[in-house]
Amino acid sequence: MAGANEFGQANGTAKGGAPHARIAAYKVCWVGGCFDTDILAAMDEGIADGVDIFTLSLGSSPPLVPLYEDSIAIGAFSASQKGIVTVCSAGNDGPTPASVTNVAPWIITVAASTIDRNFSSYSILGNNESYLVIATTPH
Repeated sequence: MAGANEFGQANGTAKGGAPHARIAAYKVCWVGGCFDTDILAAMDEGIADGVDIFTLSLGSSPPLVPLYEDSIAIGAFSASQKGIVTVCSAGNDGPTPASVTNVAPWIITVAASTIDRNFSSYSILGNNESYLVIATTPH
């Protein structure tokens, strides 16, 4: 998107970082919740499929469990041993002290922002269908 800016500052072009990336999605959440076995099975499957990066918008609610009991930390550690980066959300329980999740040092943890911007890009599927994808950051 040409002309992207924040209140007239930092003008530039906003676009996806990997326009030719292929996306593989693994279902781990169900009506009853997101279970450790499903998370680990999906990450194992992704490793076997040869993914380059995992992005998870999942996490436990505070208080944090030890890393050896945290399925995301365990799966991310296995991925890191294969050279696969894992990026996770910091959680949705803040902004209060000790509310950040996915804190293992081998996970890139990203928190939400509070700027009111939209970023759009076209996503082209393998069958050449094109979809407009809009990411919003509410204020």
